[in-house]
Amino acid sequence: MENVSIVRNFILVGFNESFSYRITLFSLTLLYYCMILFFNISLIAIIISDEDLHEPMYILLCSFCFNGLYGTTGFYPKFLLDLLSPVQEISYAGCLLQALVMYSFACCEMSILAVMAYDRYLAICRPLHYHSLMSKRRLSQLVCFSWLTPFCIFSINVGLTSRLKLCGSNLQKLFCVNWVIVKLACSEADTFSNQAVSYIIILIYFFHGVFIIWTYMHLIRTCVRSKDDSRKFMQTCLPHFISMITFIVVIVFDLMYMRFGSTDLPQGLQNFIAIEFLLIPPLMNPLIYGFKLTKIRNRILLLIHGGRKLPFI
Repeated sequence: MENVSIVRNFILVGFNESFSYRITLFSLTLLYYCMILFFNISLIAIIISDEDLHEPMYILLCSFCFNGLYGTTGFYPKFLLDLLSPVQEISYAGCLLQALVMYSFACCEMSILAVMAYDRYLAICRPLHYHSLMSKRRLSQLVCFSWLTPFCIFSINVGLTSRLKLCGSNLQKLFCVNWVIVKLACSEADTFSNQAVSYIIILIYFFHGVFIIWTYMHLIRTCVRSKDDSRKFMQTCLPHFISMITFIVVIVFDLMYMRFGSTDLPQGLQNFIAIEFLLIPPLMNPLIYGFKLTKIRNRILLLIHGGRKLPFI
């Protein structure tokens, strides 16, 4: 039998319990998505327009915000459209594309957090060599690595999924997830390569997480010895640390639930668990960095006050 999917469309079953209040949900989601767009685009515009912010830490933050826009754009427009549609369907090709966007967004977030941790390690622990080690060329390489590696890895993963013959079209989700598509494969389909690649990816990004945690533990040990380093850590590393903890907890919780969780939970709770990584980090990150990083906060205050320089800036 030819190993090609005969499924042309998937039905997103996760919407089944949301019909009674879908107009309210549509309004709140649209408002929330507009807030995500506003805060991330504002932070990107501030960094691009201010030459004083053309430093590695802020360029990485800019990349962070771009990734937030990338991931949420892969989910929210389709979700809003589905709330107004009588049938919640997505084409086979569209589903694979959305799965690629969701996975690459999540892993790109982890890669950028790892690069940010490395940047802060150099700035605090090796300040004399910082500019030589974090040159423009090195920064460009790290940004390209953080974007291209997840995209290439998951292109392979989604490509393997596209070869499977599927015996179902109902996805118990609000959006497409590669692992859920693989579980629809017919019993005779060979999913070993999909599972092997999935576990290799989990292992790769597990080591990303270990590197990030080790780096921040080392930074904390270093900073407690010096008052000046402690102040620098609180000003520049604390936002990264909060973003890292939030994202890792959310993504691990979602991953563990997707693989081992119970299906007896209410559909609404299952949906919330599934989209946590699209709800919390994309809005929380620009707010944390905007309020905590002094240069960005001062720039925002300057714009609010019509360009007049404030006495405490």
